[in-house]
Amino acid sequence: MFNKSALLRISSLLSQPASKNFHLSSTCNEIRKLARLRVVDNSEIGKRAMAEGKPPRCIHVYNKTEVGLIGDRVLVAIKGEKKKAILVGLKQNQKPKVPKFDSNNIVLIDDSGTPLGTRIHVPIPTILRTILKERTHAKGADYTKLLGIASKFV
Repeated sequence: MFNKSALLRISSLLSQPASKNFHLSSTCNEIRKLARLRVVDNSEIGKRAMAEGKPPRCIHVYNKTEVGLIGDRVLVAIKGEKKKAILVGLKQNQKPKVPKFDSNNIVLIDDSGTPLGTRIHVPIPTILRTILKERTHAKGADYTKLLGIASKFV
């Protein structure tokens, strides 16, 4: 019925771990704990994680509802490290005049709010300008640098 080479190919496919071929968990439209995210800046750690097929996962959302919205800060696990990030594009249904994206996009930042990368590859929503300017304090984090490295706005 099967020749020897066909049986060897089938056995090699079965011996590979399933997580190498596809993701076992479903995608989450809301940003909650363990939601998979996509790094859209050119930071070194973000590029390596996305190239290896191990996207960062959300650990914590810094707001009262524990559901992330555009402009919220999140704590992510990426390449075995904990990093902070800003949500710049979401899959979930948005308020009117806020675009809905195909993936949950983040930009990695450090503790002072400075982006780790020097460029953002995807368009970010214009509403993010007003949201981040409200959250920037004189003594706190400066999120306006994130707006400076964005090349396109939607």
